[in-house]
Amino acid sequence: MSDQHADLDWRDNVIPVSTRFDDPYFSLDNGLAETRHVFLDGNLLPARFTPGFHIAELGFGTGLNLLTVWKAWEESGQTTPLSFTSFEAFPMSAEEMQKALAAFPELSAYATRLVTAYAEDPTLTTLDGLHARVVIGDARETLKAQSFEADAWFLDGFSPAKNPELWDADLMAQVGAHTKAGGTAATYTAAGFVRRNLEAAGFSVTRTPGFGRKRHMTQCEKPTP
Repeated sequence: MSDQHADLDWRDNVIPVSTRFDDPYFSLDNGLAETRHVFLDGNLLPARFTPGFHIAELGFGTGLNLLTVWKAWEESGQTTPLSFTSFEAFPMSAEEMQKALAAFPELSAYATRLVTAYAEDPTLTTLDGLHARVVIGDARETLKAQSFEADAWFLDGFSPAKNPELWDADLMAQVGAHTKAGGTAATYTAAGFVRRNLEAAGFSVTRTPGFGRKRHMTQCEKPTP
């Protein structure tokens, strides 16, 4: 993978589909409900929110996950900014992001702020209300250069069958190394090699009920010493 732009088709002129990976960016059933089930519930959020909480993500995509957790953060009563770091190799344009997020009117106030900042700088240096950053490039190279330890990970790359590079053992090892003791990770996939790579990365891995047509998903916790 290299730093390129997303190549998209649109299903029903609403759901963006990556032509590179032949995979939609969010659930055909209900993308917002899926994000809440997989990434919020899967990381025991918002119950775990504390000041300074840091979420990291593989696959920024439309920004749907960021908007969903941003709303949950503010509604939980937190008064300090959430930290959110995401990795994206094939960024959308601001116009494409705006079109995709129009499918979620519940998030429109947050989406407007995100798209405006993203149009100015896709790394989100100008986004107010969050300590957000999008790291553009191949996560297999960019993550190892980071010094943070996340409280929770959203592992949201395209399907492991179609984009195995974003789920390989070396990258999952970097995810583990960039997770605090007691931190968590969640993903919509329950692919065997992904779960094995997460276990090898130091996580305790559990297969749990998935969203919609997906029977299973994966929840992980990094044990405390």
